Amino acid sequence: MAVKRLDRLLSELGVATRSELRQIIKSGRVTVDGAAAARPDMKIEEQGHSICVDGAELCTNRLRYFMMDKPEGVLSATEDKRQETVLDILPPDIRRIGLFPVGRLDKDTSGLLLLTNDGDFAHRVISPKSGIEKLYYAEVDGTPDEADVKAFEDGIVLGDGTKCLPAKLVPLGGNRCHVIVMEGKYHQVKRMFASRGKPVVKLRRLAVGALELDPALAPGGVKELGSEDIAKLSLIHISEPTRP
Repeated sequence: MAVKRLDRLLSELGVATRSELRQIIKSGRVTVDGAAAARPDMKIEEQGHSICVDGAELCTNRLRYFMMDKPEGVLSATEDKRQETVLDILPPDIRRIGLFPVGRLDKDTSGLLLLTNDGDFAHRVISPKSGIEKLYYAEVDGTPDEADVKAFEDGIVLGDGTKCLPAKLVPLGGNRCHVIVMEGKYHQVKRMFASRGKPVVKLRRLAVGALELDPALAPGGVKELGSEDIAKLSLIHISEPTRP
């Protein structure tokens, strides 16, 4: 179970900013299991404690899982001083339950982003060892061809020499394609296409495992996931998209 600083945990729960929380905690307004918290840097597990602010208990014990249709222009982060994050656009009641993104989507990438307060779950989903595939729709500057398909199958070597795991590229006609990867390296899909001389101009994640983005969600919309949805994440392989 993840251990965090008390001020960071309360910030992620939407109580106040980190700087504001330092004074709130020092003034004795925060209790942990009935005792006043003395220091903002106190280490605490994310679940299993009764945390109160001004006598009101915060909901930290229930593990929750959501999907978001992340819009372009929003950071996959819990907080940022200069730019809007995915937590900033959540409804206030959801923002207070300590969610964080499972992995990340680039600022200008849209689509399926998982949010949870379950650290073990997040690790399982993003670890390449789990073999959980991620499906993307991409538009590139150029036309994906059979040579690109073969290069993706063999494992793209990025500009810095990093070798990617084998991936699936399915041309859809023109500059459109589907891509299936099992990793989440920094800017990975964009860097893979850049290595082929075909920069990405649009990228959208459509599925993680067998869990597909709900088409009814508006950009920025969220939907809580049930046990059946979570089970789909254990289905490692996505049905390979067919070519038109």
